[in-house]
Amino acid sequence: MKESLARDIMIKDLYTIKSNSKVGLARLKMMRHGVGGLPVVNDKGTLLGMITLRDIDLAGLDVSNLTVEDLMTTNLVKGNENTTLKQIVELMVKTGVQRIPVVDKKEKLIGLVTQTSVIKHTLAFNLL
Repeated sequence: MKESLARDIMIKDLYTIKSNSKVGLARLKMMRHGVGGLPVVNDKGTLLGMITLRDIDLAGLDVSNLTVEDLMTTNLVKGNENTTLKQIVELMVKTGVQRIPVVDKKEKLIGLVTQTSVIKHTLAFNLL
């Protein structure tokens, strides 16, 4: 069996948010769609960062005046479509990151690999 790559596992239909959006909108979007984090992109789809519910919760109770840019993580662990499943799992274990954005050569966001997508793929192909 050939080795699984990020392009085989990644979620392609993503919910994203802009950096100038209010944190409240980010929280609402995450709750509405049942996701724990959103990639932050510009108008061209270039990945700028990531914001998670944890980021928002750690910021405190009053985040109403904050924008996504104020809380987003910009030093991201990223992959490309040819990153192997083994590399993804190693990155997740080493860094504790639960979401790895997949970008092209111009840093345009093309997908997202989550712990859940890794587990689903692993179980579907009996890789455990």
